[in-house]
Parts: sequence; structure tokens; C-alpha cells
Amino acid sequence: MEVTSPFGSQTRTRVLLALSLLEQSYARELARVLEISISVLQKAILGLERDGLVAARTVGRTRVITLNPRFFAQRELVALLNRLAEPEARLRAAVAKLRKRPRRSGKRL
Repeated sequence: MEVTSPFGSQTRTRVLLALSLLEQSYARELARVLEISISVLQKAILGLERDGLVAARTVGRTRVITLNPRFFAQRELVALLNRLAEPEARLRAAVAKLRKRPRRSGKRL
């Protein structure tokens, strides 16, 4: 039996799930969390951006990606993604391991 995806592909769906858990991220971090190549991730992000599901902005030299707050069904999208993320224990664990704040300057590694 073939598994279908509500957003066109499993990669696109997993990107949206990760963004719903992270609130915002950047390409390299998402690729690491989802365990996919950066080129595959960027292709998925471009498609999602074109469809209006995600928005990206540049902060310094980093392109920060979020769920699009202006998407016409944003509230419903977030509710659906939260529901879809429930069985994704591995993804939730990968997101939980991420560092939430920058390392204090001068702190030893």
C-alpha cells in the first residue's frame, strides 16, 4: 500500500511538520532535523513558498523560514500539522534536541 501525503510529497509534509514544531528555522537546520540533503530540502521549500504555505525572510546572511502567517487557512493548517505531528516521535525528539538559544560568548565547548 502506498502512503500518500496531504501536501504533495512526504518531504513537503515533513518540512511543514518540522516548521510547525520549530516555529522558525533555516535550511541547514531543517535538513539536519529531517535527515535529508539540503538540495532536496530547498526544492521542497521553494514549492511550499510558491504555494504560499511558508514564508522566508533574510536575517543577516541567513534565510529564515516560517509557516506563512498570511496564509488564508493558517489556523486550520497549524491545527492539522499539530495533529499530524502526534505520531512523529522521532521528529519531535530531533526538534527537542536542538539548541534553543545561542552559546554564551567565551563559554568553553
